Amino acid sequence: MPRTEHLVGTRALLLAAARDEFAAHGMGGARVGRIAEQAGVSKERIYGYFGSKEKLFAAVISEALTEHATLLGPPSADLAEYAGRIYDLHRRNPQLLRLMMWEALYYDGGLPNEQPRTARYRDMVATLSEALGSESGSESGSESDTEAASTLLALIGLAILPTAFPQIARLILGTTADAPGGDDELRAHIVRLARRMVTPSSDALT
Repeated sequence: MPRTEHLVGTRALLLAAARDEFAAHGMGGARVGRIAEQAGVSKERIYGYFGSKEKLFAAVISEALTEHATLLGPPSADLAEYAGRIYDLHRRNPQLLRLMMWEALYYDGGLPNEQPRTARYRDMVATLSEALGSESGSESGSESDTEAASTLLALIGLAILPTAFPQIARLILGTTADAPGGDDELRAHIVRLARRMVTPSSDALT
């Protein structure tokens, strides 16, 4: 195997092993030795590739978020269904939510790679702003970025909370999304609520 391919392969193995470890234990509880063992390399190789455990954690988060953005895509014309897509994605990939929750616990303030992540969300807000403006019939075809940003945050919160905090969903609903039919019913309800959120009041009950 050419050296370049070998390096890429080793790095991919390390990131995959690290994603499992960090999702399970967070930055503080993760162990470089376990990551190395799962990837089949030495601990020294990890430091050679990433420099530190914290930088490896940042690389794992960055890769997971890039994958997430690719799978989800930009806000669609049907914004309520977009909330359903967010729900679906996190139900299928709960590991991403765990990584982001660990990230929130570990970092107090600035995040690694914050600027490109902020730019990605700005693009999503701009797309959402245009979609909201079209639905409301505004002459400019857009709503304010502040309103669109708040709406995007609300849509994400609505869609991910049942997966992020299944115990709250169980306590409130008396069941979970994993119960027979529960996932479909909860998703449908999230889409209905999202539709009310993004639809002009005169059409909200249709």
